[in-house]
Amino acid sequence: MTRPETMKAMVTMGHGDLDQMVWHDAWPCPSPKPGEVLIRVGACGLNNTDVNTRSGWYSKTVSDATTGGAFEDVGADDPTWGGAPLVFPRIQGADVCGRIVDVGAGVDQSRIGERVITDGWLRDPADPLNKDKTGYFGSERDGGFAEYTTTPAQNAIAVHSSLSDAELATFSCSYSTAEGMLTRAKVTEADTVLVPGASGGVGGALVQLAKRRNARVVALASETKHEDVARLGADLILPRTPDDLRKSLGDEKITVVADVVGGPCWPKLISILERGGRYTCSGAIAGPMVEFDLRTFYLRDLTFTGSTVIDPEVMQNLVRYIEAGEVKPALAATYPLSQLHEAQTAFIAKKHTGNIVVIP
Repeated sequence: MTRPETMKAMVTMGHGDLDQMVWHDAWPCPSPKPGEVLIRVGACGLNNTDVNTRSGWYSKTVSDATTGGAFEDVGADDPTWGGAPLVFPRIQGADVCGRIVDVGAGVDQSRIGERVITDGWLRDPADPLNKDKTGYFGSERDGGFAEYTTTPAQNAIAVHSSLSDAELATFSCSYSTAEGMLTRAKVTEADTVLVPGASGGVGGALVQLAKRRNARVVALASETKHEDVARLGADLILPRTPDDLRKSLGDEKITVVADVVGGPCWPKLISILERGGRYTCSGAIAGPMVEFDLRTFYLRDLTFTGSTVIDPEVMQNLVRYIEAGEVKPALAATYPLSQLHEAQTAFIAKKHTGNIVVIP
């Protein structure tokens, strides 16, 4: 194809509120460098990383829950997931589904025309297991809130599926995050997994992927969303914040808590873990500052794992699950890319179940 000189894009100009995302009708279209591919974006999913990066929530100067708005004080040195400054302007958006329309030097021309989804983790090809040498698509390099985007060829994973572009755009960030958490916690069929925030993108993915491992799943979600969460396969669904979590669980023995919520209810999550249980975390949308009783931790022989940079095989496995129909998309809504402000406002409000996607 003839690569256009310009494209439509939503460009983040700095840390702050939604007004930092500015629509451009004629933003320079990228060209694939050696080892890269150019993707015509079919759809791009929304995730908390986009919101937190734009607002600067990752900075240690911020202790509030994720709000999506501007914070009064954002540290200049640590406003991103990796604890480093971000280069602006930046096109965000990590969850791309689209087709390869051009390739850079060293990439097989036969890849042109491939339908792909993106692996967001940018690794050093010479040292791919080194977590200190990673970046994230839409953070350390431009992402998919545009008509076109480039990424290293190994980060564009071919997918063969009858699902729509919008449906496939729900998987990359949410489901790889969830699979990374379950992998790190070594979840098996012997486990009962508690999932707070089970109606969200990662929460819903945790339900499906834990069930895929034949674990028993207890989900916490707003009662208006219980029917949606039930369709994801949860065995037991409880209110989002039960007054007495232990009593509500009855005879359930929770061996794993898979959490992206945190916040004031966090001590209750830890207190109901069985002896030798595991807590795995990849988010804190209800607030990063929690009350932690070390006695519960060590006297109950608990194991805590943080999960951010996933192992390279996780995305390859996820594509295999998609192609085999072992996981399904939870597409809540689609918006035109030009309405990203409205889409992200809806995403932040958390009244939906599943994932929200924008389409260029």
